[in-house]
Amino acid sequence: MNVADSDRMELLLSQSGYARTQDKERADLVLVNTCSIRDKAEQKVYSLFGGLRPLKANNPEVVFGLAGCLAQQEKNKLLKRIPELDFIIGPDCIEEIVPTVRQAAEKNKAVTLAEFDRENTYSIPLIDGPRNPGASAFVNIIKGCDKFCSFCVVPFTRGREKSRAADEILEEIRQLVAMGAREIILLGQNVNAYGKHGLQKPVAFHELLYRVAEIPGLMRLRFTTSYPRDVTPEMARAYRDIDLLANHLHLPVQSGNDRVLDLMRRGHTADEYCRLIDHLRSEVPDIELSTDIIVGFPDESDSEFADTLKLMEKIRFSNSFMFSYSARPGTPAASFPDTVSGPVKKERLQRTIQLQDRLTRENGQRFVGQIVEVLVESLKFGAELEVEYKGRNPEYWRVTFTAENSRVQPGDMARVKVEEVRGHALRGKLAVQ
Repeated sequence: MNVADSDRMELLLSQSGYARTQDKERADLVLVNTCSIRDKAEQKVYSLFGGLRPLKANNPEVVFGLAGCLAQQEKNKLLKRIPELDFIIGPDCIEEIVPTVRQAAEKNKAVTLAEFDRENTYSIPLIDGPRNPGASAFVNIIKGCDKFCSFCVVPFTRGREKSRAADEILEEIRQLVAMGAREIILLGQNVNAYGKHGLQKPVAFHELLYRVAEIPGLMRLRFTTSYPRDVTPEMARAYRDIDLLANHLHLPVQSGNDRVLDLMRRGHTADEYCRLIDHLRSEVPDIELSTDIIVGFPDESDSEFADTLKLMEKIRFSNSFMFSYSARPGTPAASFPDTVSGPVKKERLQRTIQLQDRLTRENGQRFVGQIVEVLVESLKFGAELEVEYKGRNPEYWRVTFTAENSRVQPGDMARVKVEEVRGHALRGKLAVQ
């Protein structure tokens, strides 16, 4: 969603005469969009602005801005900690980026943050004019979160769940497809909670999937991130019914131990999660699954951590986003006694990564020797002008391939024969088209 928000701010700024530059020395505006889900991401921001400080010394007219969840979380404290900052803007206010920049450029420190209200809907005004969305484009359909997991800062930085009107979503997708997008990725902190709150014309998430799939010219549909308690039987059947819906689901589990899940306030047990996966696989046996894992949650024992490894082995995720727990300000878990030492967290994280690496290699072997359909996203010229293409197959595996005497372009659907699994990607060659 941060990528989508950055794209939106760039689009709005381009309407006011700004254009992206690859040379930061020439920049009139430096805008950093931030995440605060983990302490490491937050610390990177402070380090980044330290490196940018000489730009301000050499050109006092350059405007420095910070957007995103860290702005909403830390508020005015950021202006004190990073004195070079000219403005901060929260993720709920990105439509106000242009007037915020103008105010900052006039040497007035600008603070544009949300006071979250109880409205359950929101709108993203469509913008006419030329755009190049690329082969794959993001579309926000819901923002915020009502779940209040004990470790998560999202409800405090992006507010409560708000769904966007289906007709507006469909019109944006039609616009993007007309501009060349071939894949649409529906976005939300809890994307499959879409439609549960306050739409004037009620539309359930699975109904939206069917309606999006009918748009002419669309080749592939994906969505992220889902919440286990919001997975419905109708959503599972949509995977079976909709051919262009990617054969992949990202479904965070966070832990494999029931006591830890309860402390996390996840609202489900490990067994309930596994039974949900069993139901999905009964509808779509070859669906690929990825997840989020937190290790070293406060008071997590060795045996409770081992339960997470057991669950990973049972589900056999194709990929995982794995993190050591770090307390986030204002969350309930920040007050829990953190009895797991740093070295233990590091050791558990390494074991989790090693297990996932093995599962990924083993899962990838089923594609070796097979021909897969790849939506081409990019290309680059390698040694001796050999062209290397990158894209993803329907199971959301990254696929890199070469092609002799081919005119394959981003946005094309290519048939690729997979030759090997390398890391978390498949490699191969273009098959006879």
